[in-house]
Amino acid sequence: MFGIGPLELVVIAIVAVLLFGPDRLPEFARTAGRLLRQVRQMVNNAQNDLRTELGPEFADLDVRDLNPRSFVRKHLLEGMDDDLDDDKPVSSSMDLMGGTQRLPAGQRAPYDPEST
Repeated sequence: MFGIGPLELVVIAIVAVLLFGPDRLPEFARTAGRLLRQVRQMVNNAQNDLRTELGPEFADLDVRDLNPRSFVRKHLLEGMDDDLDDDKPVSSSMDLMGGTQRLPAGQRAPYDPEST
């Protein structure tokens, strides 16, 4: 629920009692509930108006798909789950090049001045 744990809810309740007092707290809770209901109703009306105005071509439109975070998660990371489930061991680029060779003691590694 919004990333709020039980301890945070207790702290919010204590702060609310301190700010509004025990006499006005029930009235404030009713007002907040009424406001929340009105906001939900406005959101539902906006979604219904959008579906009505767009017509039957967009009848299967889900407004939650328009959220940028879920859009990125859905389209960019869609195939990642399949790739992560492979049972193949991970190979490094050194394995593809033939591995590494140990140099004998005292021998210096090859150096190419044009590549640096």
